[in-house]
Amino acid sequence: MPGDPRLRASDKDRDRTAELLREHHAQGRLTPEEFDERVDRTFTAKTIGDLDALLADLPAIDLYRLPAAGIRAAPPGALRPRGSAVDQRGQGVISSRGVTTWAAWAAVSTALLVAWLGVGLVSGGAAWIPWFLLIVIPWALAIARRQARE
Repeated sequence: MPGDPRLRASDKDRDRTAELLREHHAQGRLTPEEFDERVDRTFTAKTIGDLDALLADLPAIDLYRLPAAGIRAAPPGALRPRGSAVDQRGQGVISSRGVTTWAAWAAVSTALLVAWLGVGLVSGGAAWIPWFLLIVIPWALAIARRQARE
């Protein structure tokens, strides 16, 4: 841990040291007894120097490294599987569930439009405020938002 060894250690410093000790124990560098002793001393450490002393005889470990050296990030624009279909550059594919959802929306929207027109014709134009839009538009936005998350 870089810094002045006389500085007081934070809880975050102690947690990071404990995580490093867990990794060294998992890799077989520490016996269970050594591990228990060092973790106990980790949580009673007062300074950065106390924590550094617990790791002094162990090699450095990068906790943020990739799990395997053979794993590499895909190049930009590469084809990647998404669900049951393959898409390119993050373009979404509408699933059969999405098609069914939009079809139901279209059917109900059409029925509401017809009802609005019917009420307007029967009432002589008194109901020409497009009230059906208060249902149709929020419903469409909710469907689109849900599909964007999937």
